[in-house]
Amino acid sequence: MATEEIRRQVVIIGSGPAGLTAAIYSARANLTPLLIDAPVDTEKQTTPGGQLMITTDVENYPGFAKGIEGPELMMEFRKQAERFGTEFLEEWITKVDLQERPFTLYTENKIIRTETLIIASGASAKWLGVPGEAKTPVGFGGNGVSACATCDGPLPAFRNKRLVVVGGGDTAMEEATFLTRYASKVYVVHRREKLRASKIMQEKAFRNEKIEFVWNADVQEILGTAEHGVTGVRLRNGSDGEHFTLECEGVFIAIGHKPNTDLFKGQIDMDPVGYLLTNGHSTATNIPGVFACGDVQDSVYRQAITAAGTGCMSAIDAERFLDHLPVEMPSGEEVTIEGEHITVDRKLIIEPTGEVISNEPAPD
Repeated sequence: MATEEIRRQVVIIGSGPAGLTAAIYSARANLTPLLIDAPVDTEKQTTPGGQLMITTDVENYPGFAKGIEGPELMMEFRKQAERFGTEFLEEWITKVDLQERPFTLYTENKIIRTETLIIASGASAKWLGVPGEAKTPVGFGGNGVSACATCDGPLPAFRNKRLVVVGGGDTAMEEATFLTRYASKVYVVHRREKLRASKIMQEKAFRNEKIEFVWNADVQEILGTAEHGVTGVRLRNGSDGEHFTLECEGVFIAIGHKPNTDLFKGQIDMDPVGYLLTNGHSTATNIPGVFACGDVQDSVYRQAITAAGTGCMSAIDAERFLDHLPVEMPSGEEVTIEGEHITVDRKLIIEPTGEVISNEPAPD
């Protein structure tokens, strides 16, 4: 099969709020961005549009007083990006080479070269891998099963209901505590007899009268019907192996997130978990011309609105870079598209040849 070669000034990986916002801004700047996203894959739980494609009502995104369905919101994002000339490609990227510009991305039958790269590949919730957990219609994902309490907890489907949170770390304690604002009861199911969460988070959860702990229990299956959604979880006691059912109307999986950054290991600086490291004042990574936005570099907020905000920043950073303006790097120095490095104190400019030039005004 012949290999097609594509050249662009801006390539964006990911079509969630961050990637599509970056596309809107890049396209309006006449940079004709190409947005690449993974195809629909039920087994790998990938869907163009990101995590909001499995979220029902989105009530906290500004501009929608009555709320909006997650898939509908992402379709509006996409149509806006298309309106300004964004091109879309749904293929798996098999390899990237960021050693020199233009950067090179490989798919099964395409080679894509780009002057700048915006990574908005997001982070995926870690799942248990048990029956009933997958997206509807295979399981109850989006119909009583969620991995984001702040996104879905306030929805009518979970109000005044019995909810289960699975996990024992800080994320699980945060999710459980948050859900008590809306739920009638929150059960924290943990496979051990001791939590991994920080002491302060444990104490906060233990003090909450709405939270009850189910210790030493493994989730074997999420139960329910297509009509009513989740009705319970089947658990296995870790001590005696006995199975029992805990009735509930919603299940929140809170065993952590994994940033989708495997493609970039060994090339871009990451934290120990795998989140891409960016400069606090920009979305620049350690590689000049490569920018990261959204959940792929945010392990704290993980909201659609914050992802969209950093998507805007990435597009502006890429445009500045292409306009030969310096972009601040995580190290504190600034780098231009020509490879000039401006030192942290802004006193010197280091040319690609190694020549050092003063960046201070000449004396009178």
